[in-house]
Amino acid sequence: MAPNGMLGFDPIAEARHQWEAHGWGTAAAGMEAVTAVMRVQQLLLAAIDEALEPFGLTFARFELLALLSFTREGALPLGKIGARLQVHPASITNVVDRLEAEGLVQRRAHPTDRRAILATLTPEGRAVAAKATDALNEQVFAALELPDGDLETVNRGLRSLRVAAGDPDASGQVLSRDVE
Repeated sequence: MAPNGMLGFDPIAEARHQWEAHGWGTAAAGMEAVTAVMRVQQLLLAAIDEALEPFGLTFARFELLALLSFTREGALPLGKIGARLQVHPASITNVVDRLEAEGLVQRRAHPTDRRAILATLTPEGRAVAAKATDALNEQVFAALELPDGDLETVNRGLRSLRVAAGDPDASGQVLSRDVE
């Protein structure tokens, strides 16, 4: 083992080598990609958690605050929030409950749809969203260490994977996976 508990080799590359050596060659590149994405997710979540910790936010709570801060009125129906964040309605209710308890959002009746409830950003919520955004931009988003152009290549590749799995493409179209 290398110093500081490091392995001295890339375990994901080694996993691919083993996958290929055991006869699963055609799946090896996919296994490597999935494993790498999952590892990068762990690394990014740790960096995000560290950046948001001073604000008492999780990434889910930050995303909701940021989404509301992008709207003209600082408010959206709960159902629309779930759709835009691609999260189950029960999860949105939970996040809004937490943010409401912290005084960062408040629920109010929709002015034209009696069935809908709006989550509305409070002035304190808007201030926290702005500060948390600055921290994430500086400590995580702008700090990704990739050579020029590589980040856009990663983004295009991940978008392709998402669209192939049923997410909407850039035009908002959902492409069926069952097309012949």
